[in-house]
Amino acid sequence: MIALGLEGSANKLGVGLILHPSKGDAAQILSNIRHTFVSPPGEGFLPKDTAKHHRSWIIRLVKQAMKEAGLRVEDVHCICYTKGPGMGAPLQSVAVAARMLALLWGKKLVGVNHCVGHIEMGREITGAQNPVVLYVSGGNTQVIAYASQRYRIFGEALDIAVGNCLDRFARTLRISNDPAPGYNIEQLAKQGRHLVDLPYAVKGMDCSFSGILASVDILAAKLEANHGGWMDETTNEVITREDLCFSLQETVYAMLVEITERAMAHVGSSQVLIVGGVGSNERLQEMMGIMARDRRGSVFATDERFCIDNGIMIAHAGLLAYETGSTTALEDSTCTQRFRTDEVFVRWRE
Repeated sequence: MIALGLEGSANKLGVGLILHPSKGDAAQILSNIRHTFVSPPGEGFLPKDTAKHHRSWIIRLVKQAMKEAGLRVEDVHCICYTKGPGMGAPLQSVAVAARMLALLWGKKLVGVNHCVGHIEMGREITGAQNPVVLYVSGGNTQVIAYASQRYRIFGEALDIAVGNCLDRFARTLRISNDPAPGYNIEQLAKQGRHLVDLPYAVKGMDCSFSGILASVDILAAKLEANHGGWMDETTNEVITREDLCFSLQETVYAMLVEITERAMAHVGSSQVLIVGGVGSNERLQEMMGIMARDRRGSVFATDERFCIDNGIMIAHAGLLAYETGSTTALEDSTCTQRFRTDEVFVRWRE
């Protein structure tokens, strides 16, 4: 079976086509293309502007994906789209496009939970069997484990997501949003040498990032007031913007490693799967790998093709649901900004 997947919950618009061959064989990616709405440095992406971008690009991306895959309309079995969570206006634009294609082509619709799409694509690409999942992106931070046909949330961010924390600090420093603010912070952090003390806010299985962001923003203002560098009174070292990026990364990723390890101990798992856009960060993967090796475990992660929001993950998760008889009626093909990971009945897993 073949599914077309449409993803547009934030500033990435993705279209993917996937083939599920006979049971037990690996899925085949037929096409996976993406176009990103990039806002100017120092600015975030507004819902109305992002939605306009998605409306402008979605038809040409669908055409390009079909051409790249060498498929006809008759070859596609279902249209899968992101039902939520995400930004309202962009989600709505993609849902309208999905309904239009379903009616035009005479295909069934499948609404997909964005988070479950990340998890199922990660499992498919890496081969991880039953891992503890760390889901980290611009809109979500969750530690997840599977049980009784649900993805159970063990811990999460109590305020803003880790990706949102990084993106907002990139705005403070007026770092470019091209190709992504988090990626550019990562490159600056590689040049950092001095670890600045920042709040560390882990609360049981949950964590908080707003206080860390407020603290590092204050230090960034101090940096600007001192023309790009200031002397740390404790270490007598000159602190730069690279040091602030390095310190922010080290602190928030240490928090994520801690709550992930606690979840591993709780469920008795030796595997960690990192998904979501922040999951492509090399330093996060490195820190998680050190922890997992100490526990005689392993870490699974994917590159930016599958970590960052994409259409193929929606196609894959949607086709898994479709193959077990789950579809979305036209009158129910809405979208929602709030759609919990544990709300989804994972019919395709035992």
